Amino acid sequence: MKPSRQLLILLGVLFLAALPLGVQSALYGEESPAFGALWWGLLSALLLLAGLDAAWLHWRPSPRLQRRLPGHLSQGRWSEVRLSLEHDYRLALSVEIFDHLPAGMSGEPLPLRLKLRPGEATECGYRIRPLERGHFRFRHCEIILPSPLGLWQGRRRLELPGETHVYPDFTRLYRARLMALDTWLGRLGMRQLPRRGLGQAFHQLREFRDGDTLRQIDWKATARKHTPIVREYRDERDQQILFLLDCGRHMRSRDGELAHFDHALDACLLLAYVALRQGDAVGLATLAGEQDRYLAPAKGDAQLHALLNAVHDLQTTRRPADFAAAANLLLRRQRRRALVVILSNLRDEDDGELPAAVRRLARHHRVLVASLREEVLDRLSHTPVESHADALAYCGTIDYLNARAALHQHLAAAGIPLLDVRPAELGPELVGRYLAWKRAGVL
Repeated sequence: MKPSRQLLILLGVLFLAALPLGVQSALYGEESPAFGALWWGLLSALLLLAGLDAAWLHWRPSPRLQRRLPGHLSQGRWSEVRLSLEHDYRLALSVEIFDHLPAGMSGEPLPLRLKLRPGEATECGYRIRPLERGHFRFRHCEIILPSPLGLWQGRRRLELPGETHVYPDFTRLYRARLMALDTWLGRLGMRQLPRRGLGQAFHQLREFRDGDTLRQIDWKATARKHTPIVREYRDERDQQILFLLDCGRHMRSRDGELAHFDHALDACLLLAYVALRQGDAVGLATLAGEQDRYLAPAKGDAQLHALLNAVHDLQTTRRPADFAAAANLLLRRQRRRALVVILSNLRDEDDGELPAAVRRLARHHRVLVASLREEVLDRLSHTPVESHADALAYCGTIDYLNARAALHQHLAAAGIPLLDVRPAELGPELVGRYLAWKRAGVL
């Protein structure tokens, strides 16, 4: 409880009124008994009213408060939280509400100022923006109530538990349902490579049309129907894609608000959505995390929800990535041939065990290594050198890029495909490579 601005103003007026009385007593040694009695009477009355008002505020019941949280939030996206207040006050009342946000979330400036009207429930809302993924719990909410006479303000802390889950920003995935897949991929800036061949899986028989080639003709069906019949093929379905996601210290690098790990998660979801639409199965395994997770490849829309639930609370650690152990474990778990996508931020220190681990995987699976490159490296390598500090930064950057290039050359010499891209480009590049391989029949 604290004094209101109104009470402070009244006390200030009384003390200013007492100033002439004090000056007269100091200069002339005499006081005005009538003025002194009046001043003390007013001060006593104000203190009495303030005491009664404080007691009244103490016994005033708090309004009933409810919070409505979205069950699922998207990282980096604004969402609205609704607050509903019910009360039994007979007069209109102005209050302030301050909702305590959990760490990892930002929101619009609080507190909210509301006017409660007699006999009416009041609703208000504010926006929040989660900066991290995971499970978030709201604990309590504070409300500032004025006293009946407006001389005090009481701060009430109301227990108001609530919880919500923050997922990677997958809203663009669901917008894709409203448009054809090829159109959507074009809007994402992906370049479709020319299709080679006619697909690997038989689809159907149909009559010959303009543009069909002679080698598509099914001669037995043509002889039975006495009209040209062609065999139609489509891209092979029922293949498997398995993400091997590095949760270690290399993925803690940050470009802007999102870490490399968040960019890798978004890219996994993007490719998973496209692969599931193509009839393939998608799974995920992690390494260097607090607890390594594994989701077996499966098909269908339910798998995308399972993937979201499996990764929404994943966090990076300071542990180094053990690619050799991860490769051995994946070979025991995944017997069927699959496209294994390794997502990490490769450094020169990985040159020891990574090529050998990838070669072991490549004996049984199709492997694609995706390495995220810090945008600051591109910026520093093109910055003009104008000082000694600029020269040191430039030389360090070039030395670091050369070490990365040596690791990439070792992988290329082993025949391992590699993507070395900036974080924002990872998703489109992964999908483009997947579709190109699928159309070429090399998965």
